[in-house]
Amino acid sequence: MYAARPAQPDRITSLHNPRIKEVLRLQDKAAERRRQGLTLVEGYRELTNAQAAGWAVATLFVCEELAGAELTQLLLAPTRLVPRPYEYLPVSAAVFAKLAVRERSDGVLAVLHTPRRTLADLVLPANPLLLVLEAVEKPGNLGAILRTADAAPAHAVLVGDPRTDLYNPNVIRASLGGIFTVPTVAAPMSEVLAFLKDRGIRTFAAALADEAKAYTNTSFRGPTALVLGTEADGLTPATRQACDETIIIPMRGVLDSLNVSVAAAVLTFEAVRQREG
Repeated sequence: MYAARPAQPDRITSLHNPRIKEVLRLQDKAAERRRQGLTLVEGYRELTNAQAAGWAVATLFVCEELAGAELTQLLLAPTRLVPRPYEYLPVSAAVFAKLAVRERSDGVLAVLHTPRRTLADLVLPANPLLLVLEAVEKPGNLGAILRTADAAPAHAVLVGDPRTDLYNPNVIRASLGGIFTVPTVAAPMSEVLAFLKDRGIRTFAAALADEAKAYTNTSFRGPTALVLGTEADGLTPATRQACDETIIIPMRGVLDSLNVSVAAAVLTFEAVRQREG
C-alpha cells in the first residue's frame, strides 16, 4: 500500500478517500499501528528528528497551502529528507484539517516505518542516566517527560508495563519529536528492572514513603535510573522493593505530590547538575 509512486499525483480532496481513511485508523488505533508497523508524525521539525534517528518515511501527506512553496519544494526532493524515495500525496486544506492533531500545523504529516526497539538494542555510555516509567498512561505526561529527557539530557527512557502506546500521535505531539531523539523502549517492568540490575545501574524509586531520602541529599553521580510511577497510584510495591533507594521531592505546601512529568524534570536536572559539578 505504501510503495513509491509518481512524485506529484492528483491532490486528495475527499475525506472518503481510502488513503485518508487508512491514516485515520492509524491515528485512532494502537493495534492497527502495531499490526502494520507504522507510526504517524505531524510537523516538519518532528519529521526531520525522526529521519535523523534513522526512521524510514513511507508516505508523506502535504497540504501545500499550509506548507508554503519553499517547504513543499524541499519535501518533493527525497534526497534532501530521506535517503530513499517515498510516496508524496498532496491533500486539500479540508482534508488535512481532518488529519491534523495540532491546532497550528505546518501542513506536513508522514507515515513512518516503526523500528523494533528492545532493551538489548540499547547502547549506553559507561555512566548512564536513565528515566524509568512504570505503567505510564497519559500521552501528554509521557511526551513531556521525553522533552525533559532530550533537554537535560538523559541517555534513554524505559517504559515498563505501558498503558499508552509510545507512538500515540499525542505522545509525539507533546514530546515535540523527543520520542525520536531519545532512545525509548517499552518492556515488562520485571525485564526493565532485571536489565538495570544486570548492568549495575543503581535504581532510585521516587515515592511518598517514610524511609525516602530527599533527592537533594542523594548522589546521582554514578550509573543512575530514576524510577517514577503513575500520578494516581505511584510505583507498585514490587517495583519499590526492587529499587536500591527511595527518594522524595519534599512538598512544602498543602498538596503532597507533583505531576509526574514535573517530578521527572526536577529529578533529571538535579542528576545532571550533580554530574556536571
